[in-house]
Amino acid sequence: MSADAGSVTKAGVRPAGPVRAGRSLGSRLAGWVSGGAVRVFLIVVGLFWLVPTVGLLLASLRSPEDMAVDGWWTVFTEPSELTFGAYRTLLENDDITASLLNTVYITVPATVLVVVIGALAGYAFAWMDFPGRDWWFLAVVGLLVVPVQVALIPIAELFGKLGLFGSLTGVVAFHVGFGLPFAVFLLRNFFAEIPKELLEAARLDGAGELRLFVRVVMPLAGPAVAALGIFQFLWVWNDMLVALIFTDSGSQPITVALQTQVRQFGNNIDVLAPGAFISMVVPLVVFFAFQRQFVSGVMAGAVK
Repeated sequence: MSADAGSVTKAGVRPAGPVRAGRSLGSRLAGWVSGGAVRVFLIVVGLFWLVPTVGLLLASLRSPEDMAVDGWWTVFTEPSELTFGAYRTLLENDDITASLLNTVYITVPATVLVVVIGALAGYAFAWMDFPGRDWWFLAVVGLLVVPVQVALIPIAELFGKLGLFGSLTGVVAFHVGFGLPFAVFLLRNFFAEIPKELLEAARLDGAGELRLFVRVVMPLAGPAVAALGIFQFLWVWNDMLVALIFTDSGSQPITVALQTQVRQFGNNIDVLAPGAFISMVVPLVVFFAFQRQFVSGVMAGAVK
């Protein structure tokens, strides 16, 4: 019996018993984590984190009088309280509607410029030879650790001299400047994973660098570009610090406008609730709409 077991072991096949007995703690924990109980727990946690969003939605669909009496959860027993009057009031508030447009005017250009410039720079760092390429890339990576708060005062003084302080252009320029280091880092890592043979074949067919970038590289970069676009969009849309410093009353986004409403009209719930919900739901819609591309893009930029 022992001889047979030894021959099987020499052949490269281990008995089933010792494998089960020697299963590591990490393997057992991994099996437990992938079980159904943990999935149910994660679903419950996810639903719990959605409670504030649902509560804000229901609060925005109630009148100020009802909100002054009891909480938003009473709509489950009294659905007749639901009304769109608060949203009509919101659309009649010029400050809030103008700030929503300003948010779009800031977020869309800041996202598009970061994606376009970051893609061009990432391709250059990945596949083009120029003097000091590695040192320049290290400098870009080093900019990732620079906190936004450090640059607020110097850039505010610079924008004041250039006439950009208090304008939408200044806010967009600030977000583009601080979004580019991460964009270049992410896309450069993704572009570096493209097979070299594919690019060389395109060059042999007569494709120049620009055509190679547009026709070959960018079609493959969809997941990474989507991930970058979501990162930048969420950061700019939800930003309040930069907008609070670099905008004035005519260029402030929705985050600053809502904060102003709270300061001036503490009980203006018929404007604050729907405005806050719109400000919150737009990033949620964008994220869930591109969730698959977001995950694929982040994983694609990882080191294999």
